[in-house]
Amino acid sequence: MMQIDSYSFDCGQIDGFNRLVALGVKSLAMLRPQPSREAREALIEYAHENCRRYGTKLYPEDDPLVTDLLPLSESKGTYNILLYRDDHVIEDYIRLKERKESMVANRVYFGGNRSRVAWDLGRLLSYPEEAIRRLIADNTDKESISTT
Repeated sequence: MMQIDSYSFDCGQIDGFNRLVALGVKSLAMLRPQPSREAREALIEYAHENCRRYGTKLYPEDDPLVTDLLPLSESKGTYNILLYRDDHVIEDYIRLKERKESMVANRVYFGGNRSRVAWDLGRLLSYPEEAIRRLIADNTDKESISTT
């Protein structure tokens, strides 16, 4: 089997996700997390060019929203590129991050509040309800936050 280098894989992912965003299948797409800012920056020029092709936009994410939807190791300390078409989508994402930060600061990020943030991220990513439920239920790598 032919090996695919990481850069080519990520460029293919950018193109595929941008197509889905442009068609309205996904509101927000989150690319494969990168281990460093440099690794993410190596993709930015291609991502900008691809966004111009599809009429979409990108948001370089240096501090991804960590929720119970995705494993902690795929979010915390990684660098990402978010793809979207409509400005309100990235604004909703930023507001969701702020809402979580506020809940953590006020020590109310647990139970239903914590679940709601994960569900809201899943919905922004246009995941089906059953997929969101399954991802949250199967996630064993969750962020530990003290509420005391």
